[in-house]
Amino acid sequence: MLCIQLNNNDPYFCLAAEEYLMKNFSEDIFMLWQSENTVVVGKHQNAMAEINYPFVHRNNITLARRISGGGTVFHDAGNVNFSYIKNVNSPAEISFKLFTQPIVEALARLKITATTSGRNDLLVEGKKISGNAEHVFKNRVLHHGTLLFNSNLETLGQSIKVIPGKYHGKAVQSNRSVVTNILPFLKNQWTADDFSSFLLDVQLENTDNSVYELNEKDNQAIQKMVDEKFKTWDWNYGYSPKYTFKNEFITEGKKLKVELQVEKGRITQSDCSGDLFSVLKIKTLNESLIGERHFYVDIRQSLEEILPEVSDELVFGFF
Repeated sequence: MLCIQLNNNDPYFCLAAEEYLMKNFSEDIFMLWQSENTVVVGKHQNAMAEINYPFVHRNNITLARRISGGGTVFHDAGNVNFSYIKNVNSPAEISFKLFTQPIVEALARLKITATTSGRNDLLVEGKKISGNAEHVFKNRVLHHGTLLFNSNLETLGQSIKVIPGKYHGKAVQSNRSVVTNILPFLKNQWTADDFSSFLLDVQLENTDNSVYELNEKDNQAIQKMVDEKFKTWDWNYGYSPKYTFKNEFITEGKKLKVELQVEKGRITQSDCSGDLFSVLKIKTLNESLIGERHFYVDIRQSLEEILPEVSDELVFGFF
């Protein structure tokens, strides 16, 4: 098995590397990587419905979509991501336990008892430390997971804190769990890098495993995937299943009711109403929103067509 420690902390590059290695290599692979503040949604999720958009926008937190299903996770410098890519002969060989067990055994060496929750998670003392997901391509399976080592749990919680009832559709929804970090359970005051190195060393104890470093050809091919897919708005937001957004809020004693129909991330129908604006301005707003992205920049631009000054609070009423 090839063992890879990615040095690139760009979440788009790391996610693209998984797909590249899965589709262009024949060897089994184990990979470790980290990225800065990023919310990663599952392939079949509505990105907007899974995040606290005002918080994510204001704090410059990246939104990325992965190729596997499952729920939303949060990455930061205190989180270590692991990926297994393995050849299988039949779907019967694919199981989450096959890939989480080596992690459980590695944690046991550190005197940490991790268990499964039955929802593709790993728990320590009943709290989630790892979310996992899988993707199958031909005879190869990608299994990847997070390991909350010393993450900022406050930022994590705020990033994925959503108000129920605003988004309606058939997208896969996340199951929220109480989370914890691994570090408090360690006797040694390791860094996330120390922990990552430990996990890599455990894999390399098997003499059949060896270190592989991405070469220039690999990096160029991965970057091409980043530019053409993983970093694009169409993939990260536009790939979301169609949905209806509804919200009602009051500002300056006046009400605005927002109802949007959205397909492929773009507004196909707008039915805003209320007494916040005049009838003419409401009509102009509804017309201007058609065809626009359900995205901060686009919403703000449409509001600026009817108002001289637009506050963030007003824009975020559309999310």
